[in-house]
Formats: sequence, C-alpha cells, structure tokens
Amino acid sequence: MPHAPAFTALLFGLRGCLVDFGGRCLDVVRDAPAQPTPGALEVLDWLRRHQVPCAWLDDVPAELGLHLSSPLPDWLRATPHGDAKPWPAPDACWQALMAIDANHLDGCVLISGEPRLLQAGLNAGLWTIGLAACGPLCGLSETEWQALDERQREHKRGKATLQLFSLGVHSVIDHLQELADCLADISQRRLKGEKP
Repeated sequence: MPHAPAFTALLFGLRGCLVDFGGRCLDVVRDAPAQPTPGALEVLDWLRRHQVPCAWLDDVPAELGLHLSSPLPDWLRATPHGDAKPWPAPDACWQALMAIDANHLDGCVLISGEPRLLQAGLNAGLWTIGLAACGPLCGLSETEWQALDERQREHKRGKATLQLFSLGVHSVIDHLQELADCLADISQRRLKGEKP
C-alpha cells in the first residue's frame, strides 16, 4: 500500500486555536497572561520533529500577537496580518505560506476556529480544519467549557460544528488534541485523489 502523502505546511490561527481557548474578545486577552490551548504545544513539537513547516496567523496588531504567542516555541513562524487584505481574502494565507517557504499549495492545511480565517483558507485553496469547542463560535474559556454539563457542551459543539461545515471546511474537531487523527483522515482523502 502506498504511503499517505506528506503535508507541505500547516497554518494555525492564533486565538482560539494555539492560544486563548474560546477565541474571546481582545479586551479579555489583552491583559491576561497568554495560555496555550490543550494539545497545542504537543502538536507543535510533533510537527517540528517531523519537519513540517508551520506558522500562525491572526489579524491582531503585531504587539498583541507577540504577547499572545509568548507561550509558543520560538521557532514557530509568526505571520501577523500586516498589509494583507482583510479576511476572507486569501492573501494572508498565501503570505504566511511564502514566509515559511512552502513551494506549492498541495498538502497545505489551515487549522482555525475563526470563520473569516477559515473562509480565507478555502479561498486560498487550502485544506481546512475547523475547531468547534475551543474556537470563537463557542466563545468560552477552557474553565467555562469544562463547567458545562455534557448536554450543554454537546449543544454548543453541535451548533459550532454545523456553522463550520456550512462554510465548507473539510473537517471539524473540538481542539488540537484531536488533530493527528484528523490529519490522518485528510491524508487518506488525498491518497484517493480528493482535492481541497
């Protein structure tokens, strides 16, 4: 059986993906210490060991991006929005891929819970993975999320999942701890010839 194709590059949203569980409004996170989301550091370490280029992008001012990304590894490329057209224009995704020397779009994946960024990824021709529980569509901190009972969590998760799939994203997971299985699924889809 042939091996699943390797991934060219992974792009991550910053808020509600790598840090700031729930992607809460900027006023909440501006003065609080930045915290990685569950599984973020482990995923980044795994990607580094497998030499998969990756970067984060967000549409926050550069100074705030540096504050929010402070708990992330130094090697992770930061690509603040800068001069790019506002999402959902694809420019920021393409600029981020150029910054990490991705030489083609095939096998490039964007992971985020932010609908406008996911739409930008779709417009850029990337595979997209939406984050339901830790993204801004649920909008709860990790503590608030854990305080919900299972029924409440399932309701919020289901609503966010439907919104993400209605955008056209290729897969939806709750948070980055589920990313490895999702990437394996996308690998199999690519092996069968599916394109984003």
